[in-house]
Amino acid sequence: MFKQLQALQVLARRSISCTASRQTNKVPQKQKLFQEDNGMPIHLKGGSGDALLYRTTMVLTVLGAGYVVYELVKAAFPQKKD
Repeated sequence: MFKQLQALQVLARRSISCTASRQTNKVPQKQKLFQEDNGMPIHLKGGSGDALLYRTTMVLTVLGAGYVVYELVKAAFPQKKD
């Protein structure tokens, strides 16, 4: 049991130390992409994921605003009780 625990610790140390050396700094590449003057708004330069997130946010905003207006109209003109 103790040998298995030691083997697991060695394996964990190896995987942690090995992955750190393979990481690259992607910040300069991203800076180049976002500072490029291509006429796109900054919130869409990240690709299709950013476009999907932007559209989803806009749809939820419009639906939320519509629901608020509906509730205000419903509150302003209450139904008469018979």
